[in-house]
Amino acid sequence: MNNTLTEELIAAQEDLTPKFKALQASIGALKRATKLAAEEQLDALAMQKVQAKLEEANKLLGDEELGNGIISGAVTAFGQETQRALESLAFDFARELKQIFEERGISVQGRPPRLVVNDLVLEIDIPTRKAQWIYGKEPLTRPIPLSYNPILKAYDRQRKTILEREIDIPKFVTELYTAWQQVIDTKKQRPSGGRVSLIEVYSKVVFNRQSKRFWNAPMRATFKDYERPLFVRDIVLSQAAPTVEIDGESRRIRLSGATKSQADSAARSIWIPSGPLDGDYYSGITFDSSD
Repeated sequence: MNNTLTEELIAAQEDLTPKFKALQASIGALKRATKLAAEEQLDALAMQKVQAKLEEANKLLGDEELGNGIISGAVTAFGQETQRALESLAFDFARELKQIFEERGISVQGRPPRLVVNDLVLEIDIPTRKAQWIYGKEPLTRPIPLSYNPILKAYDRQRKTILEREIDIPKFVTELYTAWQQVIDTKKQRPSGGRVSLIEVYSKVVFNRQSKRFWNAPMRATFKDYERPLFVRDIVLSQAAPTVEIDGESRRIRLSGATKSQADSAARSIWIPSGPLDGDYYSGITFDSSD
């Protein structure tokens, strides 16, 4: 028995087996891709699944060992057609969704992957077959399957929650001022211009809203949530009357813009919308004399 020869043959087999399996996977995926490409109506989602298998198999195979880059070229070409089919599917879905909204008397603006319905934005992700409602930069829902009824129902809920929200503006501005002053009081030295973190003030407002029940037994069940999208909406609504009377003096909310590094962090800034797609990141807040 020639042990050396046996070991060499086994090593060669072990080296070829993964490539053989990858080649089988490539052939299977290419056959499926060919069948899909020959159909009169392209199935974008099915093509997307096959494209993922093609890319995986091609990566494992190492096209350079077969020469000519034929497989890589086919994968690239199929991928480009898949992307066009996905874009077409997105437009078809958006067109039908627009029609449904318009039948309800609601105008829809924009184009995939972003549709604007009043002040809410629907972000469509065709590859995952899901969409999500956004206000400003704040997600209002989890990703929703691309089905018309769930998306419409979610819009109706968020329209009532966000767009039709009513608050006592003077009371809210007073809350903001109180929280702002409390944050100021925690500082060893008064910040320049009285400017403090907007996130800190938001957090203080949240805790100021907790009941005695929570403080007596702090737990999830006793915590009164004040979701960030609602705070953003309340800031927007407060711009209708952004002043508060303190000791006979009128004080006005002033928001300061965020730096790039602050804007990159949700823990350091908040996007305050001025329209469905417009707005700015703000990181600071102060109350100036309005005189």
